[in-house]
Amino acid sequence: MDQVLLLAGILFSIGLVGVMVRRNILYILLSLEIILNSTGLAFIAAGAHWGQADGQIMFMMLLTLAAAEVSIGLGLILQIHRRYRTLDIDTLRQMRG
Repeated sequence: MDQVLLLAGILFSIGLVGVMVRRNILYILLSLEIILNSTGLAFIAAGAHWGQADGQIMFMMLLTLAAAEVSIGLGLILQIHRRYRTLDIDTLRQMRG
């Protein structure tokens, strides 16, 4: 149990650093996926520890959330790339309005 939660914490930290450090929108989206997967791993570990199926149910909900986030995120990334020809966040600051 402790090793799985440690792994989930490490994955969450890697994803959080990726969100905060990266400037490419695609890498930020991948880092968000790492964060969601680490959260799902923690739910499954907790559910297995207590012998309940709640962790697996929450993981299924996280999978649906991740699928929706990926589909909407990739659609936005395609539109941004078509309009500005870049995925660098620093050059996209013109979008404020």
